[in-house]
Amino acid sequence: MMPAVKIGLELELEIVSITYGGAGLARHEGCVVFVPFTIPGEKVRARITRVRRGWAQAKLVAVATPSPDRVEPPCPWFTRCGGCAYQHIAYPRQLAIKSAQVEEALRRIGKFASPPVEPALPSPLDYGYRNRITVHIEPPDIGFRGTDPRQVVDLNRCLLADGAVNAALTRLRAKRHWRPGPATLRANPEARGFRQVNDGAAEVLAAVVVEMAGSGEVLVDAYCGSGFFAKKLRASFTRVIGLDWDEQSIHAAGQDAEAHEDYRRGDTVGLLPAALGPAATTVVLLDPPAQGLDPGVIDTLLGARPARVVYVSCDPATLARDLSRLATGYQLLRAAPVDMFPQTASIETACLLAASPN
Repeated sequence: MMPAVKIGLELELEIVSITYGGAGLARHEGCVVFVPFTIPGEKVRARITRVRRGWAQAKLVAVATPSPDRVEPPCPWFTRCGGCAYQHIAYPRQLAIKSAQVEEALRRIGKFASPPVEPALPSPLDYGYRNRITVHIEPPDIGFRGTDPRQVVDLNRCLLADGAVNAALTRLRAKRHWRPGPATLRANPEARGFRQVNDGAAEVLAAVVVEMAGSGEVLVDAYCGSGFFAKKLRASFTRVIGLDWDEQSIHAAGQDAEAHEDYRRGDTVGLLPAALGPAATTVVLLDPPAQGLDPGVIDTLLGARPARVVYVSCDPATLARDLSRLATGYQLLRAAPVDMFPQTASIETACLLAASPN
């Protein structure tokens, strides 16, 4: 049975929640309708733009009853540029929405009845925080993919980027000849290897990770990048072993390594078994890409059962999936969202797991 909506139909809707990705969720005659740039509690008018079995997408036409948390977006490209989803929402409400989304993912996907999700920790800066951006060059336009991804939104600055990055964008736009394709602009052009895009929020996240990891004999920092977390924790462990596939990252991590630090290049699934120390005194730190953990990594952890696992994730869905698999051998003690990406729909979460008694 097809939904009771059709493309072009305008509806009066009440937004009940915000889904991960940033769209408001409403319901109409058994059909779920997703409406971007809305806030829970608002009554809006929206036009249907896409219909599928059981759900539809709609474009916001007007806000009939605005939320008290609705604010004026400062960016002239907001709603056309595909980068930001929440500039219309007061920052404290953004944090509450993100905590709720993590909790929802852990309940629905992870099957945790009472997930221990903490209030999201704010970024020190909610604008001007990015130390790098990637723009797309399609002459005569330079900018970001739009909410319509077939288009590039031409812009001369990004309000999320810091001053040095915007200065680099100005220099790029001044060039006579452009090479079509993506271009990454960095506050520090010499920086290579993985680095968090928000330095201030990265320090907030690091403090949470240090607290969760505690101390012990062996720290295995899987997916270690340039060693950002390992360097914060090396004074608390007898041995620190970092694993990463990226050669530049491993080289950067090793440059100021102390005698008890060892950085190894390769796939985590292959390197992890030999890196683990005695289970009772080993802590494993996981910070995988958005697709989450290789099943082989989960099998290794469940087999060796190191005492504590700290899992840092940028995707609540894959985080919930992996934590559900780890739940056969671990207890989830904490889930702490950190807002690494204000104004956007992205969420960073640090979780602490303790090995269950055999």
